[in-house]
Amino acid sequence: MGQRALQRVPPSVPSRTPSLPPPSSSSPSLRCAPSSRRPLRPRPMSSHIVGYPRIGPKRELKFALESFWDGKTGAEDLQNVAADLRRSIWKHMAGVGIKYIPSNTFSYYDQMLDTTAMLGAVPSRYGWDSGEVGFDVYFSMARGNDSVPAMEMTKWFDTNYHYIVPELGPSVKFSYASHKAVEEFKEAKALGIDTVPVLIGPMTYLLLSKPAKDVDKSFCLLSLIDKILPVYKEVLTDLKSAGARWIQFDEPILVMDLDTNQLQTFSDAYSHMESSLAGMNVLIATYFADVPAEAYKALTSLKCVTGFGFDLVRGLETLDLIKVFSYASHKAVEEFKEAKALGIDTVPVLIGPMTYLLLSKPAKDVDKSFCLLSLIDKILPVYKEVLTDLKSAGARWIQFDEPILVMDLDTNQLQTFSDAYSHMESSLAGMNVLIATYFADVPAEAYKALTSLKCVTGFGFDLVRGLETLDLIKVDFPRGKLLFAGVVDGRNIWANDLSASLKTLQTLEDIVGKEKVVVSTSCSLLHTAVDLVNEIKLDKELKSWLAFAAQKVVEVNALARSFSGVKDEAMFASNSMRQASRRSSPRVTNATIQHNVAAVMKSDHRRSTKVSARLQAQQKKLNLPPLPTATIGSFPQTADLRRIRREFKARKISEIDYVQAIKVEFEKVVKLQEELGIDVLVHGEAERNDMVEFFGEQLSGFAFTSNGWVQSYGSRCVKPPIIYGDVSRPKAMTVFWSSMAQKMTKRPMKGMLTGPVTILNWSFVRNDQPRYETCFQIALAIKDEVKDLEKAGITVIQIDEAALREGLPLRRSEQELYLDWAVHAFRTTNCDVRDTTQIHTHMCYSNFNDIINSIINMDADVITIENSRSDEKLLSVFHEGVKYGAGIGPGVYDIHSPRIPSSEEIAERINKMLAVLDSKVLWVNPDCGLKTRKYSEVKSALSNMVAATKLIRSQLNKS
Repeated sequence: MGQRALQRVPPSVPSRTPSLPPPSSSSPSLRCAPSSRRPLRPRPMSSHIVGYPRIGPKRELKFALESFWDGKTGAEDLQNVAADLRRSIWKHMAGVGIKYIPSNTFSYYDQMLDTTAMLGAVPSRYGWDSGEVGFDVYFSMARGNDSVPAMEMTKWFDTNYHYIVPELGPSVKFSYASHKAVEEFKEAKALGIDTVPVLIGPMTYLLLSKPAKDVDKSFCLLSLIDKILPVYKEVLTDLKSAGARWIQFDEPILVMDLDTNQLQTFSDAYSHMESSLAGMNVLIATYFADVPAEAYKALTSLKCVTGFGFDLVRGLETLDLIKVFSYASHKAVEEFKEAKALGIDTVPVLIGPMTYLLLSKPAKDVDKSFCLLSLIDKILPVYKEVLTDLKSAGARWIQFDEPILVMDLDTNQLQTFSDAYSHMESSLAGMNVLIATYFADVPAEAYKALTSLKCVTGFGFDLVRGLETLDLIKVDFPRGKLLFAGVVDGRNIWANDLSASLKTLQTLEDIVGKEKVVVSTSCSLLHTAVDLVNEIKLDKELKSWLAFAAQKVVEVNALARSFSGVKDEAMFASNSMRQASRRSSPRVTNATIQHNVAAVMKSDHRRSTKVSARLQAQQKKLNLPPLPTATIGSFPQTADLRRIRREFKARKISEIDYVQAIKVEFEKVVKLQEELGIDVLVHGEAERNDMVEFFGEQLSGFAFTSNGWVQSYGSRCVKPPIIYGDVSRPKAMTVFWSSMAQKMTKRPMKGMLTGPVTILNWSFVRNDQPRYETCFQIALAIKDEVKDLEKAGITVIQIDEAALREGLPLRRSEQELYLDWAVHAFRTTNCDVRDTTQIHTHMCYSNFNDIINSIINMDADVITIENSRSDEKLLSVFHEGVKYGAGIGPGVYDIHSPRIPSSEEIAERINKMLAVLDSKVLWVNPDCGLKTRKYSEVKSALSNMVAATKLIRSQLNKS
């Protein structure tokens, strides 16, 4: 790989990627003459999109990335594909008539990683010290390389999207090291499109970071705010120079429960940037939930902000409230310029400094007590550089994404937030500033800190998941500020109820005035599928109930036009008919299923024997050695294997030929594991396309798309099934395949199932009944499958709950209820099995500290977890305070990286685990399934894993 910068290619590169479709003919022209019935000219509409899917309608980015990583194509080829995608997205939004079009929401891997590159916050192990952060360093941070592991990856709030966690400490030196934001702004500008550059807000960035490994745990990440803001100021200067008139800061962290200090930091940060924001319109966007009252106040008090974006789909409570880092990546500016070159004026989007820091972690050599927010003074100069860069590029708006504001931030964190934006106030001068929150309600204190920012033009709220934010807005919304009302759901695929959303907008009009309301999505459309027009196999009725990203852009525009007085009566009438069709369709509700679920929910379900006694019974039957080895489930999915499944699905080969081909694959996987010396085997899941889709295809109430892809991380895309109706299991789903595999070996063969909570959280779920009711429907279906596997002689059954924590509400006050029903649903699946049947579960990247009691309450016999990127801190959760008692298999190596660890390295990890966990409960396994790896990588890594395990066993025998 060349040391290419993360910036655009020249706009002259011809487009090869299929462009997004033009707006439908039913969409009125932006220059439509007023109706004769409306002699008065309507007010100009306002519409805004928080963000947009970057993978391409047919996963063009995924394939370009993987081709580049494999060395088949060069950096320029990858950049060309990226430029084509950005051009298509901007032109689609401009064509539909969106007023505030975001830039810098495109990413080659992850927007938090982009922000880390922009700030020059590159961990020292990657060998970067200055200059523009290029592809080599960028992708090494994301994926690791032959000599160093990747940075930690974890879930973005309560979504299935993963971000790369920044590693920060007191010695971090921020610098403007990626000019992506400015370059993309210029890119759009060259297309004739004026965009709003979007930055992750400094508050969100810091609070989503972690102290570096050698940093004390007590280190306050927000202490970095003064270091980070100068870089933000540089970016703002850059954007202003490029001609950016708007800037959007994404601060979804504001929907979390921030404390007073955190909210003060938030306010101070934006005040600090005020001079850099001068002359720009500033939007701060929140999403995913309500903005709590205090966070709402802090947000809307910002003087430098032009508008605020709220998720009014999940954040209706927000509506009541309305009543020294270095500039090391210029991506934000480059994308703004890219759009500008197209003649499109965009809103550059940055992850806000608060969100960036609080979603980071202390670097590996940093004391665990290190406060990431102590870096705020270091990070702000970089933000200021970015703002300067964007202003120079002509950006009139800047958006800071500060979703961290929806979390439970304390007083100090909120103060840091306020101080950070106050610090950037001069850099924001002359720009419109939007701070966006999303994914949940913004707590009252965070709302106060947010809305108190003087430098902010507007505030963005998630009014889909943040219903309480609506109450805060009703009580107190700052005069003269813009309200970016997130009324169109950015996280689901259901068509918006336009009439209901219009009523919400009319409520907001009474509070803040029509001219101050901007119709928006609840969060970035990154979390939904790209375009419904590509779905030619969905039946017409179901398809009429749906809206993907391209359609949601049209919905935003339709609402904005209607709100302005130009209502498309035909579109609204059609929408009402489709909403009524879904409510009354007989395929949605089954009375028998509803009755069975109601009965299950009335009583508790768990196995009658304690886990210690069960493990003794299981050991007598299984006779496993100390430190038993296993894999998580899947083995590599080769091109031939995918071809076989594709041909069978298309009926090009017979069922007999298909079964024989899968059997051959099973035999290969079983033989390999036996040769390597694995103790508990898996069949490799050759018959499965996806761990959720495979089951959904065999359950009632599910539907599937052909191109409904959503980015999970990097080039990894998922295609969530759609749960549109009541769920049941018509027949056994896995028994045939598991029985076939068990007959191939005398060793235990796992039966592999996906748990109800994971199926729920990794699907697009119906929104017409509580999620827990759907979850219990799935649990009863899985329970029937567990019974049948046990009857077939399968003695080890794994029920994956990879996404248990993913569904955890962002606010602590709402978490207990979720954990109660989620754990109950899991126990329901296996409450009737014999003591000798060993139940495993697997969990993905998660912070288990606050849910350890719930995990224990799941009552599984063995739990395997993704741990290889989290050092030993995760293991201590199972050791300190609570005696877990059951088996635990922390991942000993990272399957998400092509790097193959040596047996010595794995042995060292096992020894570190034994310092925390008893050898009687420790299992040795990779940290996740092997589906995405190559067989050559799998064989070498598993061979080293087994060799390391045998070495440690021999050492234990001698001691």
